[in-house]
Amino acid sequence: MDRMNIPLENLLKATNGSIFQVTILAAKRAMILADGEKPLIAKPGEKVLDNALREIEEGKIKSK
Repeated sequence: MDRMNIPLENLLKATNGSIFQVTILAAKRAMILADGEKPLIAKPGEKVLDNALREIEEGKIKSK
């Protein structure tokens, strides 16, 4: 499957404008998904990082 295209602006809005938060949140969520946790937004064949970014963009995962 091709890499998905999520505009950076959408991710920054979801993390109060912090690219650092986007990076940390996506990495942590991707590791959790890779360990077997069920994704909040299921898309067959999607890579864990893409899924993590989609969850951040759609507001399913938020930074503390």
